[in-house]
Amino acid sequence: MPINLQNKTAWVFDLDGTLTNPVHDFAHMRRVLGMPENADILHTLAQTQGELKQQLTQKLDELEAFYAAKATPALGVVELIAKLAARGCKLGIFTRNTQEMALLSLESIGIDQYFTSKVVIGRDEAPAKPDPQGLLEMLKRWKAPIDGAVMVGDYKFDLEAGRQAGAVTVHVASGQERWPELTDYHYLNLADLNKVL
Repeated sequence: MPINLQNKTAWVFDLDGTLTNPVHDFAHMRRVLGMPENADILHTLAQTQGELKQQLTQKLDELEAFYAAKATPALGVVELIAKLAARGCKLGIFTRNTQEMALLSLESIGIDQYFTSKVVIGRDEAPAKPDPQGLLEMLKRWKAPIDGAVMVGDYKFDLEAGRQAGAVTVHVASGQERWPELTDYHYLNLADLNKVL
């Protein structure tokens, strides 16, 4: 039986590549950080100790600040967020980025007025996705039921977090990579998602 997205009142979004156009060059970031190709940057950083961890964290923060300042809005993002806000929906961000960099990106793409720091959960506020804890914490703050929640993202980690939390999962991406077992709905872009709302 199809899920009616129009009835959902708690919307949590991934940021980079979902609300913004993809700008992060992860291969370049791994090279700068001295990490193996295809390494999970946050996982590798978490396993690093001492002074090296501090140095790598500082380098990562600098790289993310660079990319956050270059963020551009994904197709349809302004219209979608404005529509959901006008309906009185709760809006949040769950990102593997830092909260500070997420807020900078939201400002860069022109939707920062819809998001305060209280509804932006980054890697310092909760374990990184695919762990669902940040999503569950957001819903708890809102006193929102899980059956009213939607997790929207462009990557497997977003969908895994949403699925583990029990939220409806929406995959927004134009690429070939798909995770149907984790996805309730797939749209090529946010403008297409907006059309069904």
